[in-house]
Amino acid sequence: MGLSTHVLDTMHGCPAAGMAVELFTTAGGQAEPVKSFVLNHDGRAPDGPLYDSSSLKRGTFRLVFDVAAYFKARGVALPEPSFLDKVSIDFGIAEPQQHYHVPLLVSPWSYSTYRGS
Repeated sequence: MGLSTHVLDTMHGCPAAGMAVELFTTAGGQAEPVKSFVLNHDGRAPDGPLYDSSSLKRGTFRLVFDVAAYFKARGVALPEPSFLDKVSIDFGIAEPQQHYHVPLLVSPWSYSTYRGS
């Protein structure tokens, strides 16, 4: 239970190990930083869930994924400016007793997300 994320690099067919991610709360239109982290070898937050079930609250949030820096570090030649720089996903938690999983499937030119399990 709680809140988690997972990033898959669809260009290389692997987890996006080493990608920087930031988490914000966005109550009242103001983004307040919660934590920053770098994805582990499996493309997940190294410390486990971003919020556990006891600390997740109803509200709005933003995850920001540093996509361009990740692909540049992998040696991908990107145009300047890159098509995707940072990908932001704004989402809401309506029922904090449930698990919310926010996966990102990403390449230098496209991305997709959904509410996972």
